[in-house]
Amino acid sequence: MSDEPIIRPATPADLPAIQAIYAHHVAQGLASFEEVPPDVEEMRRRFATLTEAGFPYLVAEAEGQVLGYSYCGPYRPRPAYRFSVENSVYLAPEAARRGIGRRLLETLIERATALGKRQMVAVIGDSANHASIGLHTALGFRMVGKVEGAGFKHGRWVDSVLMQRPLGPGASTPPSA
Repeated sequence: MSDEPIIRPATPADLPAIQAIYAHHVAQGLASFEEVPPDVEEMRRRFATLTEAGFPYLVAEAEGQVLGYSYCGPYRPRPAYRFSVENSVYLAPEAARRGIGRRLLETLIERATALGKRQMVAVIGDSANHASIGLHTALGFRMVGKVEGAGFKHGRWVDSVLMQRPLGPGASTPPSA
């Protein structure tokens, strides 16, 4: 893979590759607390829910191959949370440590800010997930909490790490009407 990946909006045609990347992380890792990888149809439903609501959903592609994806969606469903989003970033194993996750998250931050969102929250599975914690720290997130032993996966208790960064003016001013 010699081409520099492009970051672009995901399309329904990308969903088989997205599902394969996510299935790897569900089956092998602790970033997701799901235990059974969802099939392509479930990923299609999730994709439609987010994109139809106007949330950004991005892929990194090089030489016709999806190397990773990122998206954000509502942080919580109640109305007062409407200016906060939760982000997700997943990479194919061969795409790790190439700066692709950083580019995906930078673009996601830009898109969420352009939508008028004010806070981005990362809920990171496993306090030993140094790559994700480091990526988020490098892009302005700060640690705001850890829920110890929040999940049990792969035979052990796993923490949830909470990180947050302001978008645009953050909480310094009221939102536009």
